[in-house]
Amino acid sequence: MFYETAENAHGLAHDPFKAIVSPRPIGWIGSRAGDGSLNLAPYSFFNAISDKPKLVMFSSAGRKDSVRNIEESGEFTANFVSFDLKEAMNATSAPAPHGISEFALAGLTPVTGRIVAAPYVGEAYAALECKVTQIFRPQALDGSESENHVVIGQVVGIHIREEAIRDGRFDMAKARPVGRMGYMDYCESGEVFEMLRPKY
Repeated sequence: MFYETAENAHGLAHDPFKAIVSPRPIGWIGSRAGDGSLNLAPYSFFNAISDKPKLVMFSSAGRKDSVRNIEESGEFTANFVSFDLKEAMNATSAPAPHGISEFALAGLTPVTGRIVAAPYVGEAYAALECKVTQIFRPQALDGSESENHVVIGQVVGIHIREEAIRDGRFDMAKARPVGRMGYMDYCESGEVFEMLRPKY
């Protein structure tokens, strides 16, 4: 099959776009509002986009609490979603009113960052402390703005729990990262295998 996205007449029961671009890591974003209230929310449009400097991005459909808080504070955390935290992560996706802490809703421990004042998940195997470099709305071909708000942050600090380090590496078999697929589908890392880049 083939279809043009302008009409999006794919004829399927559900739009397949996000199922095709998968699996995607989950950006579990921690932030602190100007009034001191805490927020924790998962975003499926999330990834690392640079190593030097270390940059990550997430994209929010609409200007939600995470974006508002980050606009005010200029900082956030990105927390690693492991298989054992999948239910807690899902609990934080509830549309709680501003001022209600998703950390509390999910029974998670908020820990203030070493460099940033945004909270990270104490139970997470890893967390990134980030300072904002850009916030913008991406443009379509016709110049119109997307409803999404893209936040790019530079990673200024990294937390890793000691039990997740083995032989000098972040242990993927231990951490069992969870990814977002299409629809309401998720996946976990499963079997880990290594491939070396060929020499030319």
